[in-house]
Amino acid sequence: MADIWSAEKRSEVMSRIRGSNTKPELLVRSMVHRLGYRFTVAGPRNKSLPGRPDLVLAKHHVAIFVHGCFWHGHEHCPDFKMPSTRRDWWEAKIAGNKARDARVENELHRLGWHVVTLWACTVKTRAAREWLEKRLPVLIEGKPRVHPKVRKE
Repeated sequence: MADIWSAEKRSEVMSRIRGSNTKPELLVRSMVHRLGYRFTVAGPRNKSLPGRPDLVLAKHHVAIFVHGCFWHGHEHCPDFKMPSTRRDWWEAKIAGNKARDARVENELHRLGWHVVTLWACTVKTRAAREWLEKRLPVLIEGKPRVHPKVRKE
């Protein structure tokens, strides 16, 4: 199927895609903060870590990446469909992104960091966000955490 936009319009649309502070990232940050964890975000403060994780929980030695399903090739996800135009280029691009993700994760593991990779589709719906919020403490600390508002004395 041919693209619905001209090459110039497609270029304009693609140039507006953000690499940081995306909606899924902001939702995950909000969740992590609500659970009582403190973190830093990608940028000058955590440049020393390979791959510039989206969230860094230094106290727990955890690096969290929030991957876009399309750009990182989330297999079996309805949000990832290989484009039909310039297919060879896109396959190489997404394969390169996956290879870089694996290389960065291995590097962080070698440095003693635990890596959590979350996909954009895990925060797309309310039910998915609720599930993720319950699962995050296990992903971060390896154990369930009682939410401060629900704690029984």
